[in-house]
Amino acid sequence: MENKQGYDPSEFEDDDYAPQPDAGKSIRGYRIVIIILSVILVALSALYFGIHRQQMRDNELLRADRDSIQSDLGRLMTDFDNLQISNDSISRGLDIERERADSLMTRLKKERSWNLAKIKQYEKEVGTLRTIMKGYVRQIDSLNTLNKQLIKENVGYRKEISTARLRAEMAEEKAAELDNKVKVGAVLRARDIRLTALNNRSNPVSRIKNASRLRVDFVLSANELATPGNKAVYVRITSPDGYVLTTEQMPTFVFEGERISYSAMREVDYQNQDLEVGIYFNSTGFAAGTYTIELYCDGRLIGQNQVVMK
Repeated sequence: MENKQGYDPSEFEDDDYAPQPDAGKSIRGYRIVIIILSVILVALSALYFGIHRQQMRDNELLRADRDSIQSDLGRLMTDFDNLQISNDSISRGLDIERERADSLMTRLKKERSWNLAKIKQYEKEVGTLRTIMKGYVRQIDSLNTLNKQLIKENVGYRKEISTARLRAEMAEEKAAELDNKVKVGAVLRARDIRLTALNNRSNPVSRIKNASRLRVDFVLSANELATPGNKAVYVRITSPDGYVLTTEQMPTFVFEGERISYSAMREVDYQNQDLEVGIYFNSTGFAAGTYTIELYCDGRLIGQNQVVMK
């Protein structure tokens, strides 16, 4: 049937249920935004974990650098302790640098906030200390080398001095020996020593018991090394019973640091030529037997002999 009255069915449809073309577009937009945000979130998460892992790696590197610095500083302090030097100036300098190393180690152990800048700073300070120590090592090596050279030279000088001293001592010994030979050679010698018994008129008697005096005759031998001039000659006559014949005054003279008695003495003028000398001893009561005659001059025994008297 025709709709004569102009009926239109679309007029009776509900507007809320009518299709809306813009709604689908909005949903797709939201989905795109959600996807973009998700991607951004994933990227931020990845970036965060990457930064976190990097920080952990950086922290591990910082700890490794810190441990390395502490280890280097510890070895450096040990090297300072092992340096031995007797030079006062260098020793004082080493003490100062050792104290600086101790202070730096204390700071390292107390440090809580580590970063690359502080690592570089500590590395620089340790490097400075190492450079200073190397300088001291070179100085010590130079001093040790010089000391070894001086010791070597000193040993050489000592050997030379010892050799020179030995030569001087040998020369002194030879000189002393020669001087002693000269002195021994210069000593006067008495030879041809005889003992004669005399009576009151100085005539010889055959029996000593009849003698009133004794005469000792001898010859002072010629000696060019002897000192000429007046000489005091002492004679000691020892009787058969072992007593030295002497006068009541019991005169003495010095022989080898001691004073000993003598029988008679005479001064003579000796001129390096043979000189015959006779010395008298006055007494009585002589007994027969062997008499010992000793002659002394210039503090030395110059001759002796034993004579049998009847």
